[in-house]
Amino acid sequence: MQTVSSDEAARLLGVSRQTLYAYVSRGLVKPVTGADRRESRYSREAIEELAKSRRRGRRPKEIARSTLDWGLPVLETKLTLIERERLYYRGEDALALAESAGLEETACLLWQADMRHAFPSRLAADDAASADRAVRPDVPERMELLTRFATIAAADDTAAWRQDPARLAEGCGRLVRLLARAVLGAPPSAEPIHRQCAAAWRLDGAAADMVRRALVLCADHELNASGFTARCVASAGASMRAAVIGGLAALSGARHGGVTARVEALWRIVEGRADMKAALRDLLAGGMEVPGFGHPLYPSGDPRAAAILARVYPLSPEAARIADAVRELAGRPPSLDFALVAMRRALALPEGAAFGVFALGRSV
Repeated sequence: MQTVSSDEAARLLGVSRQTLYAYVSRGLVKPVTGADRRESRYSREAIEELAKSRRRGRRPKEIARSTLDWGLPVLETKLTLIERERLYYRGEDALALAESAGLEETACLLWQADMRHAFPSRLAADDAASADRAVRPDVPERMELLTRFATIAAADDTAAWRQDPARLAEGCGRLVRLLARAVLGAPPSAEPIHRQCAAAWRLDGAAADMVRRALVLCADHELNASGFTARCVASAGASMRAAVIGGLAALSGARHGGVTARVEALWRIVEGRADMKAALRDLLAGGMEVPGFGHPLYPSGDPRAAAILARVYPLSPEAARIADAVRELAGRPPSLDFALVAMRRALALPEGAAFGVFALGRSV
């Protein structure tokens, strides 16, 4: 069998190496074991066949269809790479980043912005004055969050015509802080987002660090539904505020961030059952899908979920029991959605906080 290197395979496909690795992560291309294990090799025949199928699909209707599918990522992104079941933000391992970085540092990495511009240490006068716009001190439902954010983010300084990078970064940072206010029902603050969460939810240092880690791991995930929607809104010349609103609308769907609500419902069904495995078996036998488990991009397990659950399990044996039972019965490991709900319950956060953390992280 004739093989080609990564560079040659990318050239034959007419894509970057980053996109080639995205194809690999989706199973569209499989590396071939060679003598040198340090270098990935690919079957020339398989690469040429994929190239032919891509050329056949260049008609506008086919492009739109494949863009909206889990398959071919026809729009390349320099923000996130999923390769060999690992997640990278602009080339940095997201799990390693989550060990110490906050959401603000992660945002500036993705935006390629200066922290001093995006997240100044003091609130601007307009932000401080926005405390007059009352926000109820609770965690809102998914669609209420969308309405609440749209209302308090009325001042639009992220318009498409604003070309100055520093001013645009400042406006985007302001949007993230306003969304935090909408999620937490708290006054405006220049504190790091995870510390704002800790203050609103009365968390100690260890719990605040768990929230920080989760926020970073939620920040981006290639061309998912909410990220794709936000890009569509922005490409029409709309503001970043409008793009975030569009992304939140997509995230609220029951097949995206709304999966957290479905996980909460499942948890209530099996909670406290002496034979949890039997209860789950009955649900599966009845044709019910078990939400929050399995991910098409991570056949071996979602690394984001694993990083969060490693700190949740010591606090919540029940979370570990549910995860073990589903893995044994259905062969599916936990996804990010289950991990966020498990964290919410382990830390006794308000109902809806799992979606709130997801929305806050993904907003950047």
